[in-house]
Amino acid sequence: MIDRSVRLARRNADTVFASILLPLLMMALFVYVFGGAIDTGTEYVNYVVPGILLLTTGYGAASTAMVVADDMNSGMIDRLRSLPIHSFAVLTGHVVASVARNATATTIVILASLAMGFRPAGGVLDWLAAIGLLLLYVVALSWLAAGLGVVAKTVESASTLSFFMLFLPYLSSAFVRPESMPAWLRPISEHQPITPVIETVRSLLIGTPMENNGRLALAWCCGLLLISIVLATSLYRRRTSR
Repeated sequence: MIDRSVRLARRNADTVFASILLPLLMMALFVYVFGGAIDTGTEYVNYVVPGILLLTTGYGAASTAMVVADDMNSGMIDRLRSLPIHSFAVLTGHVVASVARNATATTIVILASLAMGFRPAGGVLDWLAAIGLLLLYVVALSWLAAGLGVVAKTVESASTLSFFMLFLPYLSSAFVRPESMPAWLRPISEHQPITPVIETVRSLLIGTPMENNGRLALAWCCGLLLISIVLATSLYRRRTSR
């Protein structure tokens, strides 16, 4: 199932292209157009790259919901159930393909950010810790997207359900400091799950204060992963038992 999902992802060039191109365009837009007008107390490209990395993983994981929805509604699941495979191998295969797709897109975005002037100060251990946290976040988000794909009645509705995964980074500290937001919006930005993940990656790569963001990021990612796996497998079992 993993090999099948990876081959499907490689054939779906439009999705791979969009998951790479859109974050690159967003990064160029914020660095070259908006960056000069936004005060973050540091070089804006250094501030925004961690947020762009989270945005990249969101684009890549969201496409998992559409692939799973296509399998669930095209009759493919009924055909696969006749084979001697584990019942959840389909979802696991799509999650692994999502992680591989996100790793490729994230690597390209990091290389592009270095060309745009991103100058990280973190050492090898800092980079390994940042990559590990991003990997945990991608796995959790991919399982959540797989669960959304299971409940979606069509590929189009799966795309709509996963929209919030793409929108949430805009309400975090990804692009501007929460202190610059309106008073009613600032608590949402500070206490939503993506902000501590971004702040932890930012601290590891460019040396901003970590505070308690590392513990919060791990707690959010592990909690989201556990809930997403339970939710996705339960929904999949219920739908395929009809």
